Amino acid sequence: MPPTKKPLLTRKKEATRTTVNAAEVAQFDRLGNRWWDESGPMAPLHRINPVRIAYIKDRILAHTGGRDLKGVRIADIGCGGGLAAEALARLGAKMTGIDAGAENIAVAKDHAQTQKLTIDYRATTVEAVAAKGETFDVVTALEIIEHVDDVPLFVESCAALVKPGGLLIFSTLNRTAKSFALGIVAAEYVLRWLEPGTHTWRKFVKPSELSAQLRPNGFKVTDVCGLVYRPLRDEFTLDPREIDVNYLLTAVRG
Repeated sequence: MPPTKKPLLTRKKEATRTTVNAAEVAQFDRLGNRWWDESGPMAPLHRINPVRIAYIKDRILAHTGGRDLKGVRIADIGCGGGLAAEALARLGAKMTGIDAGAENIAVAKDHAQTQKLTIDYRATTVEAVAAKGETFDVVTALEIIEHVDDVPLFVESCAALVKPGGLLIFSTLNRTAKSFALGIVAAEYVLRWLEPGTHTWRKFVKPSELSAQLRPNGFKVTDVCGLVYRPLRDEFTLDPREIDVNYLLTAVRG
């Protein structure tokens, strides 16, 4: 009988693997308190935050049948300065924010304190938390997977943090010609919404690729929805028919 294959996270050789891209972490660490400047470099995240928070809330309530997020344990991976974590905490969720950038976490802690919000912020990696066996009702990974190294390890680590029956929600960019034109050329070089070089198109992840990596980890994708900019109305909206650029994906652990 062949030897049993050990899970990815428990193999000794995995100690040399990491999801952290040092250059990407340093880029966002340099933002400091500009994370909370609504007209600064994080302005696009401030604009999409209400839309993605509404999506997350709706998906959780549809899954649990609850009326609110009170007491729901959520881990936000790649939390940055805490934009999503604070919004979800205000809705009653019991939040944990995880980010590899120590400066990001310092900013998040300081801002949460000024807002009198209790959020468990940790300067660490998702794989380090997963290795400890901790689980949550919901795990979110918003605008982060396109910035990490070793995507399979990142997905597996996020998946390991979700308790049975829990949800894993991603928000990211699709790898299409349209996402290159709008997500990089327009957003970074024409409209200057983002600093040039913020994204690398080849690191964008297609929904089919993300779904394929989730299945072996015991997850079923239950929803994929586009996050779309409407220039005539100058606003972001959700549209399940338009996933060519930004999209959100929800999966449930069996």
